Amino acid sequence: MKKSMKWLVAVFACMAMVGVLAACSGGTSSSSQASSSSAASSSSAVSSSSSAEKVELQIFAANSLEKALPEVQELYTKAHPEVTFADSQFKASGDLVEQLSADADAADVLITASTATMDTAEQNNSVDSATRSNLFKNDLVVCAAESSTITMSSLDDLAGDSIESFAIGAPASVPAGKYAAQSLQTAGFLTLADDDSITWTNEAVGAKANAGADKVGTVASYVKEGQADVGFVYSSDIYRYDGIKAIFTVPADTHKDIVYPGAVTAQSKNADVAADFLDFCKTDAEAQKIFSEYGFELA
Repeated sequence: MKKSMKWLVAVFACMAMVGVLAACSGGTSSSSQASSSSAASSSSAVSSSSSAEKVELQIFAANSLEKALPEVQELYTKAHPEVTFADSQFKASGDLVEQLSADADAADVLITASTATMDTAEQNNSVDSATRSNLFKNDLVVCAAESSTITMSSLDDLAGDSIESFAIGAPASVPAGKYAAQSLQTAGFLTLADDDSITWTNEAVGAKANAGADKVGTVASYVKEGQADVGFVYSSDIYRYDGIKAIFTVPADTHKDIVYPGAVTAQSKNADVAADFLDFCKTDAEAQKIFSEYGFELA
């Protein structure tokens, strides 16, 4: 009887040992699987963060942004290394709108120097109206060559003997030219038609005008090289072009507000990134500092 009891005790002891070993084995397997799963997840996260999709944005922007915008683009790429910029196109706003109308895929972002030109782009369905916002403001000034002794205290000085010639951009395609024409209309020197054509009501002043520059940079060039005594440009252009200085700030109430709207183009393949870049232009402190250094104000 005692031998039977000893045998049963031995059997139960063996069974208990087997159970303990199985439990330990199962726990180790589960722990190993969890560790393996965690490592795989971490590896996947690292792989995802290091393989961000590369994006190249194409920007169409008004001529007057030619100096400031590339610096802001460089700042954006520093913050977003996966985003680079193609050779940005800086032209007269009207020309950019026409180019985008002819080739909807040509750009990801459009920034113009007037609400009117952006309105046209919107009417052409070239931009996504939901992404449109005003980015910057600017002032209209009369510039002279750095060595010039000409001074101005009002637009009426254009009729005086001290100024023999002046230049403005073509109002139909150059926003600075249109703002200038609006100011000259307020001063009583001309009338500006709906198609942006000019009729000089003061013929003596009209005879002094070179009213057809293809861009604001051409106006600056005319003044610098002596082809015109003075010219109408933006305050930001004084920072862009050598050899000219501002001699008079045109009163803001003589022309429409100078506002630079921006929008993502309707056919952009990088719409989310393009929208983020526009937001960066408006909200990033360093970007705003750059724009301010070139004479732009936050809209």
